[in-house]
Amino acid sequence: MAFSSFPDVFSFIQNLPPIHQWRKDSINSINLCPSCSSQVPSLKLSVNNLQNSSFTLSIFVDYNLQIPISLWTSKKIVLNNSPSNKFLNNETISTLLLNFIEDILKYSPNKCPSSLKLAQLHSENNLKDIFNFLFLSLTFIICIYEAPKDIRTSCLNILKDQFACPMSRGVSKLLMRLVGSNIEEQWVRSFNLAITNWIYEIRAANVGIRTPSPLFSYSISTSGMWKVQLYCPVIAMNVEKSSGSSPDDRLSFSLNYHQLEGVIQLNYKVKDQEKWIEVMVNTDNIRCDVTKLLTDTHLTERGAGSSEKHFPSRISLQITPTFQSNVMSISVSKSSENPTTEIGVEKGIEASFEPPNAMGLNFSSSETLTISLRPWKFEQSVYGNTAILNWFLHDSGDGREVFSSKPSKLALIQPRSWFKHRYSNVNRPFTRQGGVVFAGDEYGASVSWKVDRACLGRSMEWEIKGWIWLTYWPNKHKTFYTETRRLEFKEVVNLTFV
Repeated sequence: MAFSSFPDVFSFIQNLPPIHQWRKDSINSINLCPSCSSQVPSLKLSVNNLQNSSFTLSIFVDYNLQIPISLWTSKKIVLNNSPSNKFLNNETISTLLLNFIEDILKYSPNKCPSSLKLAQLHSENNLKDIFNFLFLSLTFIICIYEAPKDIRTSCLNILKDQFACPMSRGVSKLLMRLVGSNIEEQWVRSFNLAITNWIYEIRAANVGIRTPSPLFSYSISTSGMWKVQLYCPVIAMNVEKSSGSSPDDRLSFSLNYHQLEGVIQLNYKVKDQEKWIEVMVNTDNIRCDVTKLLTDTHLTERGAGSSEKHFPSRISLQITPTFQSNVMSISVSKSSENPTTEIGVEKGIEASFEPPNAMGLNFSSSETLTISLRPWKFEQSVYGNTAILNWFLHDSGDGREVFSSKPSKLALIQPRSWFKHRYSNVNRPFTRQGGVVFAGDEYGASVSWKVDRACLGRSMEWEIKGWIWLTYWPNKHKTFYTETRRLEFKEVVNLTFV
């Protein structure tokens, strides 16, 4: 099956005749982004015969009567004798898939691993879908970086729709499970860097093109655990509020060339009670990081450095059973107590005599007030049968919520403000890399639903909907600019009542 209007590249190659039957003047090519007229260049794929024993794939721009421009060429693929009439066998397919992945990862800010392995695919349909999706992905990223300006905008406008279709997103999730988490992170960073570059180009040219959905997320449902993984380039997140004045170019560059990475892991237990089924869900791990899409050197040369970036300021989750009629009740634990406030008053008196030629005694007194606030506050609430979990970051200076407030100008220039040098400060509310981790032992009070026993033996879908707020307050850069961005995501997980 092809992705929306993108051609079925796998079937096109697989149905080619044996290479020794090709005529010397024959051109085996297919349109990837067909042009609207013969006067406009088009993007094509060609299969090139190399001495009847091997072949290569090429993506090129066809200018009709002019010399074509090659944008990408695969490795040389040696043809092996296949017992079937198909052009590709499992070995050549695997070689091509790895070639596609390696060439995509070349655009990652991280080094590509020396060896890549793919889990074996047992379904021929999955094999074709993954092949087509990988080639679509390669075409998209090649088009961003390599295509001439006279064709890049029109092709990207076509290709972006392929990534928006449900089938494309479904196959991408299957692919991520096959390549493993390490390759997944590099893959997503390659694409988010490409999308960030594209958005920068669109904004600079004031071109009215909608970019593809920048959020990549998927969910995993296993026995006793739900997991949601998500990624999004910061430049594509909605700005909820800002200080009003625009950031300078160097600061804007640093802020935009980062991405949000999030992991939501929830544990659940199902208990069969006498009159109902109890479903208990608690936090296993909530992780949120803001990672760079370029090297430190690049961010320092063109931007304000890698440490000028957003930080998580609020996370909100809503967990809802989609089939409401069988839910009898919901119970939540109490919200975390208000941040502990320790007030210590220290008083002192100093006395001194005046010099000998004068008579008198001077007294002075001092009083020190110490306030200690817990930086993160966890709350639970209920709306209907939906459990709502919230994590708020509070300003350690005045106790206000960070995502909905902004620091005073005095705090912005005060070198001892808590958000200054925030990734090396001993009292930082983040990891050294600027992320946060909420584990079940500290922020993991459970939520429970009582469900009708009629659900025994059935499967029920649960919706996990969430929002993540990222805030920027200056770290080392001298600026009064502040902003908060927000990302929304939604995934569906499954639970079977056994």
